[in-house]
Order: sequence, then structure tokens, then C-alpha cells
Amino acid sequence: MHFKWNYLPPTPEELINAKELGEKLGMSPVLAFLLIRRGITTESAAKRFFRPQLADLINPFLMKDMDIAVDRLNDAMGRKERIMVYGDYDVDGCTAVALVYKFLQQFYSNIEYYIPDRYEEGYGVSRKAVDYAAASGVKLVIILDCGIKAIDEIAYAKTKGIDFIICDHHVPDDVMPPAVAILNPKRVDDSYPFKHLCGCGVGFKFMQAFAKNNGIPFSRLIPLLDLCAVSIAADIVPVTDENRILAFHGLKQLNQSPSIGLKAIIDTCGLTGRELSMSDIVFKIGPRINASGRMENGKESVDLLVEKDYNTAQKMALHIDEYNEQRKDIDKQMTEEANQIVSRLESQQHHSSIVLYDEGWKKGVIGIVASRLTEIYFRPTVVLTRDGELATGSARSVTGFDVYAAIKSCRDLLINFGGHTYAAGLTLKWSDIPEFRRRFQLYVEQHIQPEQTEAMLDIDAQIDFKDITKKIHNDLKRFSPFGPCNQKPLFCTVGVYDYGTSKVVGREQEHIKLELVDSKSSNVMGGIAFGQSASARYIKSKRSFDIAYTIEENVFKRSQVQLQIEDIRPSESDNG
Repeated sequence: MHFKWNYLPPTPEELINAKELGEKLGMSPVLAFLLIRRGITTESAAKRFFRPQLADLINPFLMKDMDIAVDRLNDAMGRKERIMVYGDYDVDGCTAVALVYKFLQQFYSNIEYYIPDRYEEGYGVSRKAVDYAAASGVKLVIILDCGIKAIDEIAYAKTKGIDFIICDHHVPDDVMPPAVAILNPKRVDDSYPFKHLCGCGVGFKFMQAFAKNNGIPFSRLIPLLDLCAVSIAADIVPVTDENRILAFHGLKQLNQSPSIGLKAIIDTCGLTGRELSMSDIVFKIGPRINASGRMENGKESVDLLVEKDYNTAQKMALHIDEYNEQRKDIDKQMTEEANQIVSRLESQQHHSSIVLYDEGWKKGVIGIVASRLTEIYFRPTVVLTRDGELATGSARSVTGFDVYAAIKSCRDLLINFGGHTYAAGLTLKWSDIPEFRRRFQLYVEQHIQPEQTEAMLDIDAQIDFKDITKKIHNDLKRFSPFGPCNQKPLFCTVGVYDYGTSKVVGREQEHIKLELVDSKSSNVMGGIAFGQSASARYIKSKRSFDIAYTIEENVFKRSQVQLQIEDIRPSESDNG
């Protein structure tokens, strides 16, 4: 696949400012320019960016209802009431439940946790769970990463004498559930300064407030930050402001002293001894935590995350790893089937969106399939499967397009829906799918911008090989943790040539291992281009080409820097 490159060269003013800022920070003007483009224009702002401080976390009591939530939790503990910590079955929900449960369990024993079964109960609060809570004598439910839409279910719980504290980050409706307290920075009546916490982040703020109110030192919360980092990475929320502080210190915790459960996952997926990054969470740790909820029951992931014995945790991690392998097989098969349907459906070719459904697809994997199709076709995608007379589905979006708003525009057809800008879930009658598809596609066509449906690479800076030094790589590391709103910097170099030693590699000869030179220096740069073997013939033709890449450490030769090449295109001079 060839991308369209989006590159805005620095203005003369930006070049002058970057030189000045770079001198103050002892950093190359190229990287100082990247800071300026991120809105960081002063030395003090740069120092805050590079060294996020836990002391700069926002006062949790600025969140609406926080004082009520803390009072209700204190009352429950004082009255020795049974408390249930309840969460969604995805990574964000499981880490949130593990965090709140682990913290409270240090001070209070009459507590349990509950993860609904995706297949039997579905998303959010179920009546089955409320009945179970009532039968178990639960008086207070702390619900995490869901609950904001559960009006009827929480009203039903009230009739059973059960109170709810909701900790959610999904967009609320105009009418909210009759909970004792609703902690959600996206509430329209909430003035909390940072709106983009994940569900685990909201749970952390609740525990921070509880600790503050009860004179518990903040240091008791620090061991739980590894769960925050996992959740922020896996839930793809902006890695800015408060999320950056939590992710930065959470990664530090994950690397230096991970909890027993996370240590077992790290060892199982072959990451031991490496410095873990946000992408390790996204591609290795997160999918394993997700796998039990996708294949069986998410409670197994929480069991692992709260486990205190390493040997037991290791067995559990291996079991979850098996789920992940099964999930990958089903995911691959369903994606192939979905691709065939897209290629067969001529009508889909001309639409700005994709809506697919199949009675046989597994509910736990449709979100992944929707993500895959979005990556392949660059269109907002909804994938649905059958559940009796109903269809349940997952939606994923492209950069800058609000898929939640698109789904909300069809709300009169929906039995249930929820989510945020880039990911949402929905339930409707199976018979209403054709009308939903028509309306959803109409909304997307009217609101999407043409560039949002193109394969686009946002280039941060154009540099030459002589600019790529060990120091620039070390300074680049300080820009992490990476994620939405702080992506890993992407560079381009124009007019490069094969040094003569580049070759196709991989089990199926699908990658290219490159050794390149550019016209401005004698530096030979090594690189890897995954899945781009189609460009090998052009590279070997001795003609010049342009590359877009990130600067990485060579995993096998730690002292060396290498390029991870995202796109290769013929140079304009050779493109006649």
C-alpha cells in the first residue's frame, strides 16, 4: 500500500524558534521543532513534557460527584456492607476492576469483583448481575468503564436496595442512570479540566480521592499505575496532560516492578528483559488481557491481574495465551470472510463506510475485524453478528471522524449503543440492519472529509541521514510515551539509494531488510520495511526513492539505530 504523505514544512519563524529552544535544551533544532509543533514553546513547558510529575495530577475532587462517591464508599465500609467492583470485559474494564479491587482490599475484606459474560449477559449492567448481587447481600456496586447508559438496570437495582457508583468515560445521554454518584469527565455539567481519561483512569481518580480523604499516603497508589498504563495504551485515549503523567509513571512501574499478574503476561509473551513501550502493550499485553473476555469470560483476566502467587499467575497467563491463539485464528478467518464480502459487494465500493453482518461471526472478535477493515479500506466500519432476533455489533473509525455521532444519528433504530469518537458498540433488531446501513452510510457521506478516507501518513520532519545520531535517538525516547495526540515522530528522507546489500526476508519473503545511502552523506543506514516486498524490484533498480520512517533501536544490536520504514515511493526526479 502506498500512502499519501502529509507534510507541512517549518515556517521561517518556526526555524528561528526551534534553533533557540534547541540551544536552551541541548537538543537538535529538528527535535525542538517537533516540540513547537506539539504546542510546547518554552523551556519550562519542555521540562514538564519530558519529566511528567505525579504532583501535577489534577485534584480528584474537581470531578463532579467525587465527594458524594467517597462519602458513600466510606459509609459502606463503616457499616461493613458488601461491596462489588463491576467492570466491562475489555482491557480497560478488567484493569479498572483489578486496580480498584486491589487497592480497597488492602483496607477492607467484605468485597468481591464481577465481570459480565459477553455471551450470556452482554455489555454493561445485566439483570442477572443485579440479581446475583442482591442474593450475595451486596449493598454497593462500583461500576467501571460502563454503566453510563444503564438507566433501567440501575433503577432495578435500587428496588433491591443496591446503590451504584458509576466510573465511566463513555459519552453520556441527556438522561443519566439513578446512581448515587456518576464520575465521568464527559458529563456536560462536569468542569473537570481533563476530559479524556479512560475507565481505569476514572477508577484511579476515585481511589486517589478516597486515599486523600482517609489520610492514606499517595505512595500506596503508585504500585497500581502499571494497570493505568496498560489501560491508556489499550483503550487508545489521547496520551496528553493527565494521561501522559499516568502513562509515563505507569510504564516506569511496569518496567521496574510490575504486579505479579502483569509480570506473568510479560514473561509469557516473550518481553522479559526488554524496556516495555506503549506499543508492547497495544500489540502484546493488551490482546492477551482482552482474549479471555473475547473467547470465554473476562473474569479470568481479572483473576490473573489480582493474583499474588507467581507460579499460579504463570499458569493462568499460559491459559490466557491459548485463548489469544484461538482468537487470532478466528479473527483471521472472519477478516478473510469480511474482505470477500466487501470485494463482492459492488455497492460497498462507492460508499464512504462499510456495514457488514453475518449470522455466524463470533461476538467477541467483531471489534477486531472492524478495526482490520478500517485499516485496510480507510472507511468507518460496522461489523454485526446475530444474537437471536437481535444484531450486536462493533464500530471503528478513521482519523478525525466521530463514529459515535454517526451511530447516534440512527438512535431511533437502536435498542442500545455506547462508545466514543473512534469505537462504539450497538444493538438493534436483525430486521432493521438494511435501514440502519442506509442511514449510517448517508450520515457518513454527508460528514466525512475526502482526506479521511485516504491512506495518509503525517510526516513530522524531513531530514537527512547525517541528522540521525545516537543522541537524536536518545532524545526521541524522551518524547514517549506515544499514542494518540503524541504519535511517535515520523520522518522522511528524499533521494535515497540501495547500498547494494538490501534483501527480501521473512518466512514468506514479505519484508525487506535495507541498507541505504542518501545523496548528502556517506552514512549507510540500516532499516526494515515490514510487508513491503513489492517495492524490492524498484529498490534494486539503482534508482532513487523516498522513505517515511520512525527511528528505532536495533533489537539485536542494541548500540545501533535502525529505521522502521512505513512507506517507500519513487523519488519525483525518477518518477517520469
